[in-house]
Amino acid sequence: MRRVALVTLVVHDYDEAIRFYTEALGFRLVEDTPRPDGSRWVVVEPGGAGPGTGLLLARAKDTGQSARVGDQTGGRVGFFLYTDDFARDHSRMAAAGVIFLEEPRHEPYGTVAVFQDLYGNRWDLLQPAAH
Repeated sequence: MRRVALVTLVVHDYDEAIRFYTEALGFRLVEDTPRPDGSRWVVVEPGGAGPGTGLLLARAKDTGQSARVGDQTGGRVGFFLYTDDFARDHSRMAAAGVIFLEEPRHEPYGTVAVFQDLYGNRWDLLQPAAH
């Protein structure tokens, strides 16, 4: 079996990113291991059935990386959080202070709304249409 296991997300601060992803989005902290260079190996994932893709939260190391925080995909939706219950997750996330940039909409491919993470990266919360 092959799969994309991790995607790096550059952040300003490990702890604020962990709080946002675990508390506001309901992700699970999988690993938080100090590294010899003073950085940390921090992995969060949404959980659910079966193996998925986790996020490696990587603290920006210089001004070039810091400039990319929140704009890793040039303002496009770059991350897609699939759910099996859109209403439940949308309600919980909104109550936790997650900023949705639009009202939920129904498309042929499913129910979707764009939200942003704590740094401004755009995400889709998406419940795929039943086939």
